[in-house]
Amino acid sequence: MSEPSQRQRRKDARPQELLDAALSLFVEKGFAATRSDEVAHRAGVSKGTLYLYFPSKEDLLKAVIQQTLAAEIAEGERVRQAHTGSCTEMLVDVLAEWWVRIFESPASGVFKLVLTEMRNFPELAQYYAEHVVQPGSAVIARLVQSGIERGEFRPVSIDVAVHSIVMPLIMMCMHKHTLDACGYADLAQSDPRAFIRQHLELLLLGLSRPQEGDLQAAAQARVSEARPAEIQAEKLPKMKG
Repeated sequence: MSEPSQRQRRKDARPQELLDAALSLFVEKGFAATRSDEVAHRAGVSKGTLYLYFPSKEDLLKAVIQQTLAAEIAEGERVRQAHTGSCTEMLVDVLAEWWVRIFESPASGVFKLVLTEMRNFPELAQYYAEHVVQPGSAVIARLVQSGIERGEFRPVSIDVAVHSIVMPLIMMCMHKHTLDACGYADLAQSDPRAFIRQHLELLLLGLSRPQEGDLQAAAQARVSEARPAEIQAEKLPKMKG
């Protein structure tokens, strides 16, 4: 078979070029403020060509969400299923690398789009919830649940644990495309890999099931804390009957 012509290769690359241009403009200007002809111009095609692939701007954003975050979540679930180590290793090592990859890619800009504009586009908000929030939460929920069942993690609210893991990382992506874009960099932006790993390690301390010695030490600490109040009570004059 003959190799595809340069024109055919260019045609095959157009959908990705349009998605890249759309995401870049959506993050820079906002979804509502970006016009379809601007996307076409940045991608180097006509507006008519854009509509051949994506009939509307809403369809374009849905494709951006699907091609970025939804694809990353699907890959994360495949990694979780294939992981043979402990849930602790999965949380600190594998999940950290997964989030670093999202943070360093253009996909991180989707969080800014959704959190700042989707209130005015309920259909797109629902699409994001169905293709990102629900499956993404499910991946991490299964990881936490597995850790509890294995005895690595103590019993906790799965929903609270998922939000505790995810929300700071989403805010880090938000910061990247808002304050950091204006020159206000912070520690998380200067060394995102270290921040993400330490964040997950801090959470792991809260999730980990205490060992027997730790339980005894905690009980002893509670007794010690209570003693001053007991001593003070003993000093009070006793009421005569």
